[in-house]
Amino acid sequence: MTTAPWAKRRTFAIISHPDAGKTTLTEKLLLQGGAIHLAGEVKARGAARRARSDWMKIEQQRGISVTSSVMTFEKDGIVFNLLDTPGHEDFSEDTYRTLTAVDSAIMVIDAAKGIEPQTLKLFEVCRLRSVPIITFVNKVDREGRPCFEILDEVADKLALDVCPMSWPVGMGGEFEGIFDFASGRLTQPSGESKAYEGKSSQHSGIDDPSLAEKLSANGLAKFREEAELAQAGYASFDLEAYRHGDLTPVYFGSALKEFGIEEMIAAIAKFAPPPRPQPSEAGTITPDNNEVTGFIFKVQANMDPQHRDRIAFMRLCSGTFKRGMKLTPSGLGKPVAIHSPILFFAQDREIADTAEPGDIIGIPNHGTLRVGDTLSEKNSVRFTGLPNFAPEILRRVVLRDPTKTKQLRKALDDLSEEGVIQVFYPEIGSNWVVGVVGQLQLDVLISRLEAEYKVDAFLEPAPYDTARWINGSDSDLKTFAQFNGGNMAKDRDGNPVFMARSSWDVGYQQEKHPDLVFSATKER
Repeated sequence: MTTAPWAKRRTFAIISHPDAGKTTLTEKLLLQGGAIHLAGEVKARGAARRARSDWMKIEQQRGISVTSSVMTFEKDGIVFNLLDTPGHEDFSEDTYRTLTAVDSAIMVIDAAKGIEPQTLKLFEVCRLRSVPIITFVNKVDREGRPCFEILDEVADKLALDVCPMSWPVGMGGEFEGIFDFASGRLTQPSGESKAYEGKSSQHSGIDDPSLAEKLSANGLAKFREEAELAQAGYASFDLEAYRHGDLTPVYFGSALKEFGIEEMIAAIAKFAPPPRPQPSEAGTITPDNNEVTGFIFKVQANMDPQHRDRIAFMRLCSGTFKRGMKLTPSGLGKPVAIHSPILFFAQDREIADTAEPGDIIGIPNHGTLRVGDTLSEKNSVRFTGLPNFAPEILRRVVLRDPTKTKQLRKALDDLSEEGVIQVFYPEIGSNWVVGVVGQLQLDVLISRLEAEYKVDAFLEPAPYDTARWINGSDSDLKTFAQFNGGNMAKDRDGNPVFMARSSWDVGYQQEKHPDLVFSATKER
């Protein structure tokens, strides 16, 4: 029996707190997968292409990943689609949507800091969709907390069974290598940089006498004691429990020094699930369904500053996509022929001829495709679970040059389509209000208005605290709007939104108008 091509796809994301080493791990995984020749740059066309996975101007200035990018590489016949998600809490919406498009995730934890708030928040999102998680404890070549402490923290805070798959021999200054329990392979640092440069040896297990030739006496004694306890004291690996999201295998390593990278790729190839069925209004859609279906989880404008381009990122859920196919977006209702779909390698893009379920393809368009749209051949499917969240921070946008109103409207519409911000047009007054979930999104907004749309604007506090979408009968909505005219706005789809001055206000209005539904999320 030949396996379907989609069974060889692994679509995964890396989640972590800022500075736990996510971008470094991403680069090293790509390097191992043969996708880049030198970490930190991309082959081809010299300086113009020296693209990192962090490519927006603000990302390069701050050294952080702000937009989620997609990278594809192949190793040993398995195609890996890696989605890079922002670790900064401010990018929760974009990140949330990216996590809807993956089948498994790698959680990166800094050995010195353990689980940080952001990791927890992202983990909650994975749990909502029961995404299986592999844990990578990074930076063990530096002084860190004891390994047992970190394992226990993962078990307690995330309520997961943990299963150590490898163990470090010493940490920080006493670091002598990483021992992989399953294969009995010891990888050791060599050279001045103390990085992993291929120095490895094979052993039958932790009690193998040949380990004494490789490690110092103290290091070996401590390692044997710890490793024995680690193997006896924690759950053994169970594939079913991992795929249900109840157990996480834990690997120790150092992304910068390349320890544990090969093991991570092998673990994803071996354990991570192939494309999973996706929830839709008409029940779940399995990858072996013949109709081509997919959903847009992200729209990115201006990836190439020379052109005003927009690319919609689509996760293929079923069927084999061929170039030139006609698919119908649920938001549009009429078929669109997709002539130049793109496969990604950070900023490097290749035109795709075919794609299988689990693949992420980019569709160039001019604003016809929006986040949350389902694309299908017959337009009979709607995927669910890609919400808009009620913004936590609201600001008014004020132009320094009033003649640029048209450009500002275009820019705000574009950026809200991407999901960077949400824009609300108040019924009374001319200043538009933007809503975001985190502070950094505002910096991104101002920086992109200037860089990409040449609009010089600033933000001033809005008198509102939060926004709620309201649903109800026309007459109820009309009565409500008459009494609360000053607090009413429309979102960019024209839906009525109540701009509340405080959370108390929301509760008060809900009591006063029981026939109306005030919701904090809206399916896109």
